[in-house]
Amino acid sequence: MSIEFVGMIFPRQWSETRGVRTPDFDLPFIRHHARAHEHAGFDRVLIASGPGSADSLQIAAYAAAHTERLGFMIAHRPALTAPTVAARAFATLDHTTGGGRIRLHAITGITAEPQEGDTLLDKTERYRRADEYLEIVRRTWTAEAPFDFEGRYFNIKGAFSPVKPLQQPHIPISFGGSSDIAYQIAVKHADLYALWGEPLSGVAEQIGKLKAAANAAGVAAPRVSLSVRLILGATEEQAWQRAEQILAQIKANPQFAANSPWQKRIKGTGSERLLAAAARADRHDRALWMPTATAVGAYGDTTALVGTPETVAQALLDYVDLGVTTFLNRGYDPLYDTVDYGRWVIPAVREEVRRRQARFVG
Repeated sequence: MSIEFVGMIFPRQWSETRGVRTPDFDLPFIRHHARAHEHAGFDRVLIASGPGSADSLQIAAYAAAHTERLGFMIAHRPALTAPTVAARAFATLDHTTGGGRIRLHAITGITAEPQEGDTLLDKTERYRRADEYLEIVRRTWTAEAPFDFEGRYFNIKGAFSPVKPLQQPHIPISFGGSSDIAYQIAVKHADLYALWGEPLSGVAEQIGKLKAAANAAGVAAPRVSLSVRLILGATEEQAWQRAEQILAQIKANPQFAANSPWQKRIKGTGSERLLAAAARADRHDRALWMPTATAVGAYGDTTALVGTPETVAQALLDYVDLGVTTFLNRGYDPLYDTVDYGRWVIPAVREEVRRRQARFVG
């Protein structure tokens, strides 16, 4: 078993602690940050997508042109683009990046996005729509002849694309969520399932539900990814001092003030799970710290593992023991944290996994 590490890049310099530090597009930063991930040993980076954000496919294309092997996990909201159009766009990018470097990361979203033309409010309906959407995307990638699709949300006649991905049988798909219908759809379409950084017991619970959904569908369960921030220090004391400093900076950021629009956003099941764990205790397990999630409304990968590189590496390995194979790790000082993770954490985790495998084989 190999462990995959995923970072994250944005089109500009931004973090919860410092806010926006550059204009909407900072092309030198995109280049430097992508290269930093590649040099640090990350396998790929997530490129987020949201209302009003830069196009994730275009950012991936730009970053790929300035790196050699780095892969891209490209966030994509089903139904904001016609599925056949999206399939061709991803297939094209698979060719222009050399093949094997891209992954479609499907995000259903917590609610509708009327500013993007999406008015479907019901969460279950959005998941069902994503199911149809991903089926059409996959068929567009693999069909050898025109096909029709008649569903509840899409009705397509004679769909066919001669532009096929280089990756076979198709571009890999990742999916996330914390509700039962999310597990059901993921096992149909995805080879990787994305979770946020919950306590070990919560992650074990969700992996169990994912496996149960796969068993019910008669398919293999997807691999599991865990998204959690890392806060490092040369000593435990220094790491926790830095964590408290980061928390104070987040609380001082007006973007996350108590009555800010950000805090009033609708919470999805994943966010509610993080907030519930935070309400039980600030610290969980070996090194998991929850206050950073509470401070920003648990909008995503907002919990953190805190400690020395050795402690954090062991905490990641605790999740490996549960079956996690991929980690999405980013920091609060994006560029410098990327370098530190590649220097201290990624090699330690991979070496320990290799040591365990050698011992098992022996």
